[in-house]
Amino acid sequence: MNTTRQLEDTLKKSRKSKQENVVSFIPTGEYYYQKALGELKKEQFAKAQKYLKRAVELSPDDPLILMQYGILQMEAENFDEAYELLQSAHSMDPNDSDIVFFLAEINAHLGHFAEANRFATKYMQMDEEGMYVEEAMEILDFTEVEGALDYQEDGPSSDVVYLQEKARKMMERGRFDEAVALLETIVAENDTFWPAFNNLALAYFYIGEEEQATALLHEVLRNDQGNLHALCNLAVLAHYKQSYRELQEILGVLEKIKPIAIDQRFKLGATFALLGRHEEGYRTLRQLQKMGFGEDPSFYFWLAHSAYFSGKKDRAHQAWLELIRLDPTKEGFEPWKLQEEEGPAGVENDADFLKEKIQSDSAPSRAVALYLMGKSVHLHDLVAHPKLIQVEKLTAIEKLIVGYSLNHEFSMKVPAEKHFVQAMKVADLFYELHHPLTYQHAYMYEMWFVMMERGLQQGYPFKNTKALAAATAYMYASSRSKEATKKQFAEHYEVSVPTLTKYVNELMAFFPFFDA
Repeated sequence: MNTTRQLEDTLKKSRKSKQENVVSFIPTGEYYYQKALGELKKEQFAKAQKYLKRAVELSPDDPLILMQYGILQMEAENFDEAYELLQSAHSMDPNDSDIVFFLAEINAHLGHFAEANRFATKYMQMDEEGMYVEEAMEILDFTEVEGALDYQEDGPSSDVVYLQEKARKMMERGRFDEAVALLETIVAENDTFWPAFNNLALAYFYIGEEEQATALLHEVLRNDQGNLHALCNLAVLAHYKQSYRELQEILGVLEKIKPIAIDQRFKLGATFALLGRHEEGYRTLRQLQKMGFGEDPSFYFWLAHSAYFSGKKDRAHQAWLELIRLDPTKEGFEPWKLQEEEGPAGVENDADFLKEKIQSDSAPSRAVALYLMGKSVHLHDLVAHPKLIQVEKLTAIEKLIVGYSLNHEFSMKVPAEKHFVQAMKVADLFYELHHPLTYQHAYMYEMWFVMMERGLQQGYPFKNTKALAAATAYMYASSRSKEATKKQFAEHYEVSVPTLTKYVNELMAFFPFFDA
């Protein structure tokens, strides 16, 4: 299917504009849409995508703009985003045959063959002499040859499938309350659409509604005995609740299941790997790889994980290289990194220590743990934990620290953000000079974060990183030993004694001792 030709063909589609003769100093979605069309004519797809993105931002309710941007996203192989854009366009204008055709194409790309076939058929019915009849017939032939059609008259509509996918993405982004609301609507109107039930159960668990989550999964199993996703989800819930007897019972069932469907094999293998059943996880996932399954970062993550911890280190490293190829941001976060590092691990790589501090009632302890999380080999495990970091319960400073640990880009043009980044440079200098960290270093960090928060509240700029670090280290050491000298700390941090003294005096204003 030639998407480039399709992009050019859509230029021929007429579009009425009520503002053809109006000159405006404020660019509109229509303005950027026309700019994008001009770039498409010149085959400047990168510029066209930039203009269309802006057009969508300014005119989010224009189905033609959404369709055009969706086509470009499909061209760039951003299939999930293209799917959402085209579904949104279709919901706004269900009678546009071109949108229907591109829904057929995007579903074919995603492997949703039944939906692709349905939309291609619908397109042929809507526009027998349409621009894309030939391509629609190719989709029909392809999906039928694949033998992947599973026609179910009582099955969910494409709109429901789309909403379910939208809810799943909300969960991936941590928007659990929104996902719960959407999934509750879906299950209320589709009482046998089990994927939505399974995701709703997980969403309940993530917001702390454990009993509701468990009850919902049992309801799925009562109505759809042997539902593998429900069984796997129950096992994961039991694991996190530390209900080991229940977990062993479910694992006993899962060990006997030999699924045929690829998605079920993946779910089973990943579940085994997550639960520490590495041999079973590796065996299941390796079989999938031999069948040609791949191009999914999470697949290679769990394959690498289960391979390494079942003793197949070479295979694990190969799988991790594939993961980095698909998602370069995972480089340096190998699950075995801590085991292969030489020398002392440091508290930043003590997962139990970080978990305990993140859940502490002490705000400074939480701040330290959230910062050290960004230096830890356990970063992704801690962030992915369903109940550990509940963003809605974090304080303002804690949210900023989490963002910093996850490499969020702060604006140096906003004074408050600039001051925060300057303050975090002090924490980074501590780490550079002292890692791997001891428990004593962690206590020094606690003192720093107390003073840092108070300084930020008063608009302190945190300009001299070395002097601030030296002053903090001296204040901490001198509170515990009479032998600590300013000269000693000034030399270590490469500042003068008068400069250190100046910043000690400034920081003392933020020390809790001076509270009324």
